[in-house]
Amino acid sequence: MSTTVLNVQSGQYRILNLEPEGYCGEARAVLERLGEISDGPLCRRELLERISAYDILIVRLHHQIDREVFEAGKNLKAIVSATTGLDHIDLETAEARSIPVLSLKGEQTFLSTITATAEHTWGLLLALMRRIPEAIDSVQAGLWNRDVLKGHDLEGKRLGIVGFGRLGRQVAIYGSAFRMRVAAYDPFLDTWPTAVLRKPSLLELLRETDVLTIHVNLHPGAVNLIGRAELAALPGGAVLVNTSRGQIVDEAALLDALDSGRLGGAALDVLADERRHDIRSNNPLLIYAKQHRNLLITPHIGGATHEAMYKTEVFMAHKLTQFLHNVPA
Repeated sequence: MSTTVLNVQSGQYRILNLEPEGYCGEARAVLERLGEISDGPLCRRELLERISAYDILIVRLHHQIDREVFEAGKNLKAIVSATTGLDHIDLETAEARSIPVLSLKGEQTFLSTITATAEHTWGLLLALMRRIPEAIDSVQAGLWNRDVLKGHDLEGKRLGIVGFGRLGRQVAIYGSAFRMRVAAYDPFLDTWPTAVLRKPSLLELLRETDVLTIHVNLHPGAVNLIGRAELAALPGGAVLVNTSRGQIVDEAALLDALDSGRLGGAALDVLADERRHDIRSNNPLLIYAKQHRNLLITPHIGGATHEAMYKTEVFMAHKLTQFLHNVPA
């Protein structure tokens, strides 16, 4: 991605905040010093019709910012996304058009203060292992029978973490607190904490994992990283939690492993086609989850806490200001 910055005066930019619901006031105040803010939400058609009027586009995850959007956004000078993953933005087209994409990627010092996705990973795991959604539904249906809702302890289970960056390390701390045996696989790290067993290969990690959590950045080499062979390598009855990106797991293979009973359960915060509104409702995993209790799905809310979104929105508003004033971040 080009790192060229603009040397321009503030107060003149036309800013479109595409998904403004709950956008924090402090970040908005920073943006207002840069120019005029227009708020969405906009549907796809409205976005394409109006984007040419704006210099800065602020996005979350609802829209796919693809070539068509870039072609319509003839005056775009920057895109701002308070995320680490950027699969919702066509980075190749942004590069070709010299439109910088400002994000949280690489902001390790700041990101070390953000724990929302790791906490959600653990919340999904507890909900899956202790059958919490099923128990709540049971009580709301007028029942009170704990004997049919027995779950499983985490203590003593083998936690396998794929991707041992910021989120993987946070999850490892939670695993240790729950007295699990923690191991991880990440071929890109040089340093490694002594409290976590480092596995030399993905398959070796999987063969000795009861609970698998995934924290991998999406790139071409990571698509379907967890496929049929990898799921088959897990011990029978193992469970999987994915809060990274849907494309990391082969969804057809996951569905087969769940349906056959080979995999004990899964909890997902992401789906491969989650931004494809026209086909998402027919995703086989969503259909399966409506009829089975061993699959939990949440709508990509890992980072969606009041605290995390407040901090990231303020951080990105200041990052945009620095960029527009030609001040190194």
